[in-house]
Order: sequence, then C-alpha cells, then structure tokens
Amino acid sequence: MAWQPSAELLDDLMVAALAADDTGRIVYANRAATALFGSGPDDLVGSMLRERLFEEAEVGAAEEISARVLMGATWSGELSARCSGQHVRELATSWSPVYDGKRVTGVLLLAEDTQHARILTRRLNRLANVSTDLLAARTLQDVARVVTDEMTDAAGATVGSISLVVDDETLTLVAIKGGTPGVADRWTSFPRASRTPAAECLRNRRVLVLHGRDEIAARYPDLERAATGERSMVCLPLVVGDRELGAVTMSFPGRRRFDAPELAFLTLLSEMCAHAIDRIQAQAAAHDRETKLAFLAEATVRLSGDLDYETTLAAVAEAAVPWFADWCAVVVAEDGRLRTIAFAHADTGQGDLVDRLQTDYPPEPDAYASPGEVLRTGQSVLVPDITDEMLEARAVDDEHLRLLRDVAPRSMMSCPLIAGDRALGVVTWVAGEGSRRFDADDLAFAEDLARRAAIAIDNAQLHSEVRDVALRLQHAVLPERLPRLAGWETAVVYQPSGRTDAGGDFYDVVDLGGGRIAAFVGDVMGRGVQAASVMAQMRSAIRTLIALDPAPESVLTGLDLVFDRLDLEHLVTIAYALADPAAGTLELISAGHPAPLLLRPGGSIEVVTHAETMLLGAGGGARNVVTVPFDPGDVALLFTDGLVERRGEDTDAGMDRLVDACRRIDAPALDTWLEAVVDEVRDPTRDDDVAALAVRRG
Repeated sequence: MAWQPSAELLDDLMVAALAADDTGRIVYANRAATALFGSGPDDLVGSMLRERLFEEAEVGAAEEISARVLMGATWSGELSARCSGQHVRELATSWSPVYDGKRVTGVLLLAEDTQHARILTRRLNRLANVSTDLLAARTLQDVARVVTDEMTDAAGATVGSISLVVDDETLTLVAIKGGTPGVADRWTSFPRASRTPAAECLRNRRVLVLHGRDEIAARYPDLERAATGERSMVCLPLVVGDRELGAVTMSFPGRRRFDAPELAFLTLLSEMCAHAIDRIQAQAAAHDRETKLAFLAEATVRLSGDLDYETTLAAVAEAAVPWFADWCAVVVAEDGRLRTIAFAHADTGQGDLVDRLQTDYPPEPDAYASPGEVLRTGQSVLVPDITDEMLEARAVDDEHLRLLRDVAPRSMMSCPLIAGDRALGVVTWVAGEGSRRFDADDLAFAEDLARRAAIAIDNAQLHSEVRDVALRLQHAVLPERLPRLAGWETAVVYQPSGRTDAGGDFYDVVDLGGGRIAAFVGDVMGRGVQAASVMAQMRSAIRTLIALDPAPESVLTGLDLVFDRLDLEHLVTIAYALADPAAGTLELISAGHPAPLLLRPGGSIEVVTHAETMLLGAGGGARNVVTVPFDPGDVALLFTDGLVERRGEDTDAGMDRLVDACRRIDAPALDTWLEAVVDEVRDPTRDDDVAALAVRRG
C-alpha cells in the first residue's frame, strides 16, 4: 500500500510541504509546495525528490540528509533548490521522519524562501538558545555537547566537532557529532602546526570557509572526509584576548555559500563558546590551585609531625589518589637498590596489574623516565602523553605489551626526592585513560611535594641515626643486671616511654663491702643523645664519688662540683641511699627527686620526706640527709617521677596511688612484687620513662 500523508494537517500550511517515500519518490505536495516548485501537483507527485528539486551539486547533500532522516534523525538548514521557472534559490528547509507505527516509512520536507527577516529571526532564536546553554555550562564536556548538538544544528551542519589546545604543540579532539566511523579515535590529538583546517584557522585566528569538496581536497589533500558527497566547511577559532583555546569545525552538505550575516552569526557563536571555555578553565585552574595548596599544607603537617615517614608517605600517596593521579608510588634508595615504601591506586584490580608489571617486568635502571634514571640524574621527568607507540617501544615481549595496555597509563611524571645534595628516592605519578593530563603546573606541584617528602625522610633518617646512638649509649650505661649481694635482695623495673628516642632515667646498686650498699635512681631532664650523654657522665661520676666517700652529703656535694666544672646544661634529679646493716640505718638524700618509700614487714609504709634541696645543675645549696632505721625485712623503694606523675593530676594523688598499691600487692619475690606495683601505678599513656629500684634487707 502506498504511503500517504495526513492532508488535513499540511494542505493549509503557509510553507511548502513535500512528502517522499523511503525510495525518495514524492507522494504528496501541498499548495504552497506547488507554488514554490511547480505548475501543479501532478508536476511534483511521482517524481524523485532529489532529482526534481536539486541541482547536481546539491544532490549528494539531499541524499545524505534523506538517509539520516530515514534512520530517525531530523535536520534543518539552508539548501539551494530548483524552484518554479527553473530558478535556483536558497531555501530554509526542515527534514523530519514520518512513521507508520514504529517504522520510518518516509520523509517530510518543509521549505520556505530564505527572506532575510525570517532568517534573522531564526538565527536570533538559535543564538539565544545556544547562549543560555553556554552560560549554564559547568564543564568542558557541557560546552562540547552544546557545540556538537545545538551549535551544529543551529548552523545547519551535519558534522560538528570541537578541538581544544592541550599545550603549545598539541590540539585534542574533545567531541564530534557525525563523521565517519572511528574518526574520534584517529584524531585524539594532533599537532597545532599540522596542515588541518582546525589548526590553520587557530594559527591565523580567522574564520576559514571552504566551498565544495574540490576546494577542500585541493587545500588539504590528506584531510579525512567528514562524509561522502559534496561538502562545504567552516572552521571557527576559539580565542579570548591573546589566548588560543581551540577551534570549532562544521561540515555542511552540498556546496554552500555563506553570506556576511551568516558568517557573523557563526563568529558570534564561536566567541560565546570561547568565553564559556575560558570561564570554565579559569574556574578549574583556581579550584585546582586551591586543592593543591590545601593538600600541600596537610601533607606538610603529616610529614613534619611523624618520624615514621614510611607510614606518612603511604597516607600522603593514598590521599592524592584519585583526585590528582590514578596511582602513586614512592621508592627510596637503600644500599644501591630501590625499595617501594608507598603505593596507592584508585582501582584495586588495576593495582594488582601494576604490581605484576613491576614484579615480572621491572624497569631497566637507565630506561627513560624510570625511577633509576630519575634518581641517577636528579632531574624530574614529565611525559604529558603516553602513546601506544611508546608502550610498544617499552615492551620486551607480547605479554609485557598486553600488561602495559591493560594498565593503560596515559600521562606520568617522576620527581626525585632530594635533600641537600643527596637523592633519597623517587615519587612517580601516573594518570590513566580519561584522567588528568599532567602539565608544567602539575610538575611544579609534584616537585614541591617531593621536596617536602625528602626533608621528612632526611630528618627521620637523621633522627633514627641519632636515636640509635642514644639508645646504644643508654644501654651501655644502664647495668644489664643488678649485683647479687649477700644479705640483700634487689629488684629493678625500667620501662621506657612510648617514644622512640632515648630517655634520661638511670639507676645502680654498688657494693661497698662489709655488708654496706649504695643505691641511687636519677633522671636527666630531656631526651636523646645529649640526655643519654649526661646520664653516662652522672653514673660514672657517682660511682667515682662513692669510691672516694659514699656518704650521701659527700656524693651530692661532689656532683655539684661536677656540674660547675663541666658546665652541663641539663638539669638532673637524684635520690641516693646508703644502707648500713651493722648500724641498722638507711641514710637518704634527694636533689629535687620524688621522696623514697620505706616499707616495714608489719605493713607500715613511710614516705621519707626531706627538706627541699635543689636539682643538680641549679646552683647547688644545702644538701640535707635523712637517717631512718633499716631493719631486716625492710624495703626501700626509689623511683623516678614517671611512676607517679600524670598529666593534669597533682603529684600527691600519684603518691597516694603508689602507697595504696604497695600496701595491697603481695608477692614473696621482690622482683615480682615490684613489677606488679609499677604496672598498676604508672601512667598507661607512657609519656615519661619509669625507673623503680627496690632493696630489701635480709
């Protein structure tokens, strides 16, 4: 059955209406169409639409448009057609599919003479629509959609594309509508110096108009055709001030002629597009700078506040993924080899692929952009675009190439971690498909972060070396075990704080012969090598002074002289005890130290208070000795302030807690009892070292 339009809807239209079936044969013409194209309905109905209305130069355009409409699309634009009296005139046309149910069975063509007033009104309406959408655009993808959909349709083109500047040398195809299959993949990026309409119009900053395929082929013989048949082309530069942003390219069916008003209309559209792109890029750049500054500030706090740089760098790498890169790796140089200390990937599955790639195909040390080369040269490397050709050149076999393509790196940069004149390691950033394309600004940010990370690593390594020295010194000074003495039971508990550097607590028990013993516990203010060094000097000086005269006042007076002669800067507290079983006494002296405890077998506990005496190093002064009875079974407990002091609490509360624990805890062995007391009393946060020394007379 022949296809028939609804005559009631079309007969009285003021514009010409023609309907053609799916073969292109005209099956209907209204009165306006008869007046515009022929002498009567029979002159049009039955003829082929393309041959009856269009000159040879426009037949290809009509065929292309008809094919698109029969696939369900619509199209509107100006075409030159053969009108009554065989005059060729430019008409404003609109092409729409006609359906029989869900199947497209024909084409409906509406046409009217392109009087200037009507064209101007139509263009202004299109301009308003495009302007509104460009103002609402928030991303470059929004602008690209407006260009390829609305702007292309408003101009009457069947193919439209937008290319943007990537850097000084490169343009990239952001979006395209229409065109031959695969064109987007083939034109992902192309040189700004290339012989292409988009690149040329941008270099010249002028609108480029090409009339007909012969002119296009003559000027650009290697240019890929947007579509078959006769074509015309307009390229519009996207420029704001002195900034070249890109180009819009539109391809029209047929041999089009563009008058001055039409070119002015297209130029205005391109200027609006350029300003929208400039606004979005400026906003994105500002947001990117703010994000980078905030990230650097947070990273600096992390890196400077924690000496565990491996954990910190791992956290920094994870924080940078995926907003800045798809993956990040940090390696450090150790004994001539590179060791990965931090790795983060936005995709766990991809991360496994990267691990396999690094394990099975480690990069050659001297390969371009490899961590080994960056470490050796001390120079950063930026590869804005990683092409498939680069992957092929890097691959050592087919499996290697397959893994590289699966990982799909598209942009990367590596920065050395340099502190002073030493290269400590390398940090590498990689972006995958559809992610950030690294540029010079990104490299500057990455180098800034690398410098901060290098300083953190250098400080941590230096601190580690100093800490090791301090700890070795501390372990060398503190006795491995207390001496076994006839008639005495001794026990000590030393618990360093949770910090990693050496503290200043020290202790010892000295056999004086004849059953007498001297015991002391001290605390050097501060930590690290200097505190450990002063601690070593104190213990050595005390043992020397004891050998000369073990009397408490003599030992303390001698220590005051040591401070005066050696000009030591650290303050020191000490509790010193001299026990004489023959006399049954215990002599105690303290220099700014917590009062010792005396525990009797009957359960009584005495806090052996003393007159205030100054710390060692604070200028000396009177040193008062307290003498108390010391009978068989009595226990003297000397300890540092780390046992009883807690942040935000009065010292008396800590002493009360210690006395209570000593009274309640019962154990036959002195060392077991002392460990239990310390574990219950000391601050669980371990802000300070604890040294506790107990001696029991047998």
